[in-house]
Amino acid sequence: MAKVDDLEKGDVTPVVVGQRELAIYDGVDGISISYGRCTHGAANLCDGYFDGRRIECPLHQGLFDALTGKALAAPARVALRMIDCKVEDGQVLAWI
Repeated sequence: MAKVDDLEKGDVTPVVVGQRELAIYDGVDGISISYGRCTHGAANLCDGYFDGRRIECPLHQGLFDALTGKALAAPARVALRMIDCKVEDGQVLAWI
């Protein structure tokens, strides 16, 4: 899917797999992956502010936990769909 060395360190990296837009988070708690669009307004989360644990939607400032996908602040109410992943031999592997 992606090489760890190609990720934006401490930030969000956009990746397209087939027709799916994904966001890979290089957070303080490790690497996690979600679908790349906000569940409220469909904005691209890779353009949002990431503090290492939470991603803020750039459109309406909805807030999500980047590790669990939980919606943390309005107007976001629906959790992000997270993708199971692991890092192995310098590669980010995901089960889509």
